[in-house]
Amino acid sequence: MPWLTQTLADPLTDAEVLRRGRYGVIDVRAGRLAAIRLRRWPKIISALEIQWRGERAHRQRPGDRCLLYYNQPRRHANFLALKYVVSHRDCTYATFRRALEVLDEVARLKGTDALLCDVWNGRISDRLLARWGWQPHHPQAWHRHYIKRFYGVYPTPRPEVLSLGAAVGAC
Repeated sequence: MPWLTQTLADPLTDAEVLRRGRYGVIDVRAGRLAAIRLRRWPKIISALEIQWRGERAHRQRPGDRCLLYYNQPRRHANFLALKYVVSHRDCTYATFRRALEVLDEVARLKGTDALLCDVWNGRISDRLLARWGWQPHHPQAWHRHYIKRFYGVYPTPRPEVLSLGAAVGAC
């Protein structure tokens, strides 16, 4: 369904299109940005989808690939919500880390105040999140909510983060 998404040819030259887009998918393969696709509707997630699509994709799909879904809520335009991350079986730390760096760059280009996420995976430690700049936010019994605040102070941009690289391997 190509009419549901818009793939940015170059995120830096298409920065205005990226700023206007509220919902997107960051696709990183073999440690390099493969694409940023803007979606028409937000990513809505359920526990069933996490079990069915997420874990199945991680176990069965080969390749060093990470898909990171983000939403910019209409009621909170200064925030980006990291909704969902799908990693394939051979996904490396470098690929996952690059996807998060691209998300930081998207936040910088959009002038976002903060990133928000709800960490469901128990293998992602509080210590690791703290190392990457995430802080606990709005504690609840069954959810681990985290926030990464910018308020105009963003990580130093690196030009290679948003440069599109050739996708390696068949994913």
